[in-house]
Amino acid sequence: MSVSMLSTFIKPMHPEGRRFVAAGALVAVVLFFLWVPLGWIGVGLTIWIYYFFRDPERTVPSRPDIMVSPADGVVSLLEPAVPPAELGLGNGEMMRISVFMSVFNCHVNRLPAAGRVVKVAYRPGKFLNASLDKASEHNERNGLAVRLADGRSYGVVQIAGLVARRILCWTKEEQDMARGERFGLIRFGSRLDIYLPDDAAPLVRIGQTMVAGETVIADLTGALKET
Repeated sequence: MSVSMLSTFIKPMHPEGRRFVAAGALVAVVLFFLWVPLGWIGVGLTIWIYYFFRDPERTVPSRPDIMVSPADGVVSLLEPAVPPAELGLGNGEMMRISVFMSVFNCHVNRLPAAGRVVKVAYRPGKFLNASLDKASEHNERNGLAVRLADGRSYGVVQIAGLVARRILCWTKEEQDMARGERFGLIRFGSRLDIYLPDDAAPLVRIGQTMVAGETVIADLTGALKET
């Protein structure tokens, strides 16, 4: 029982967070020497940094022909939109689902559907509030174009936010990846845009809470629809 309770509150941390937690702990020690109440504030900040970089295991649905959310957060946009030109997905509109991540969400990103990554494209830009529609066009971003086994393609784009200053993507072009597999991380508040492939039907609503790698966001066959 004790192990189970411990695992409920203490989650694994992504290696990217180690140096930030170490820096926070060092600052906390210095603050304790200056003034004890400040030290406790430093401890709280260090705990928050660890919490931000948490990387819990997720149970990826095994049901075929579905897509899962690439990020924890809330669906902020659901509308047709032209994908970023650098992804090579064409000039036509694709159904876009945007998931906004606050600074309290887990920021490790996971692939929505299994396939081959045919394009990884980074584009510098601004750092507008990631919840705004224009963030898709103007903000710093990194996108993946993924080809499904049936030949269709979709896109998933990491977008920096107001306080985010670093997009990480460790996935390479021509890499085959599984549904729910980790592909990147964004530091400190951001957004993920998913451009659904042809004939896929979204299964989410604006305001719905997402869990990366677990929440089903779309049906690839188009047979199911959110009502």
